[in-house]
Amino acid sequence: MLIQCTKKLLDELEVPPVTEIEENPLFSWHANLLKVGRKKTVVLVNDRNLYAIILHGLKAKDMKTISKLIVQAIRETFEAECIKDEVIEQFLQHSPHITFSKTKDRAFVARMNKVCENVYHFGELLDNDSINQVEMSLRINGLLVGVGKNDYIYPKEEKYKHLEELAGQPIFQSEAVELKVKLILERHEVRRKIVVPTNTTFPKLHRILQIAFHWQNSHLYDFYIYPSNADGKVIPTNQHRPIVNLVCNEEAFHYQGDVPMKMDTGIKLSEYLPAKIVYNYDFGDGWQHTIELERVIENFDLNYPICLDGEGADPPEDVGGEPGYEAFLLIISDKNHPDYEHVLEWGMKQGYSEFDEEKINRMLRRV
Repeated sequence: MLIQCTKKLLDELEVPPVTEIEENPLFSWHANLLKVGRKKTVVLVNDRNLYAIILHGLKAKDMKTISKLIVQAIRETFEAECIKDEVIEQFLQHSPHITFSKTKDRAFVARMNKVCENVYHFGELLDNDSINQVEMSLRINGLLVGVGKNDYIYPKEEKYKHLEELAGQPIFQSEAVELKVKLILERHEVRRKIVVPTNTTFPKLHRILQIAFHWQNSHLYDFYIYPSNADGKVIPTNQHRPIVNLVCNEEAFHYQGDVPMKMDTGIKLSEYLPAKIVYNYDFGDGWQHTIELERVIENFDLNYPICLDGEGADPPEDVGGEPGYEAFLLIISDKNHPDYEHVLEWGMKQGYSEFDEEKINRMLRRV
């Protein structure tokens, strides 16, 4: 495997670069060294498909074992994408020895620099407890990237195609769960049925739910996890207190109560299911969703979530909770109301939408 490094990274690694070496672009990467939050960060971008791997919080001792860390990061990131173990091993064993050289292609350096900009942009996704930044890598690889005049790709989808060519077989396999998610409203039924791989992290589950309910990710959120019995049956939430509160912002720890609190970064669904989960979004409007396990799917052949069914329109963002939603619905039900057009237009901009399974599934492919 060839790692083509900027001068800054080569100086940090203190390794002599090889010269006149050629490598299959699928096993060749451009790499740069950044400082993000005063911590050393290495960004690798694949030459063939622009797939990115991010390492963060590297210390001097880590630079001495960078080859091992790169292999580990590739493996963990591919695993998070539900790629079969045998396909991952085939990729890693195809070019098992890592060599370092200088960068030699201006176009690739420019594209790598664009990825570096995205690393700064998504800085809130950095997990300071881990060197391999899986969440950030997955988010960046789902962005549209220019590769020429009026030509664009999604790096992760390009990588999937290249791995299928390499393996000669379908590359995805995972365990998944079918979840029933209900928005708690007194007078309206708003629910979604979704299938999600069990290795989905809670930050990613948040993004999935934002899409499923047409929220616009404008506010903070958290998850409360309720326990299940020894036989796997969920204890009703009114009979037991939560076992943990997963939060998205460290400021939440200033308001910690009796329930143990953790950052949701890196925590996977599989760590808590079949527990009942309560998802709270927008602490001002107070939208509460219950999440219950319907069934386990042992051999799921996709690596993205899908929506199977649903019912009910999604309230607009910042409508003022359920009372404001009722007032909103009253106005848009009367075309003769003086505020009808203004309020309807505002609602559409704020995400108000009838359930549209096809639209939701198009968006979930990109999550």
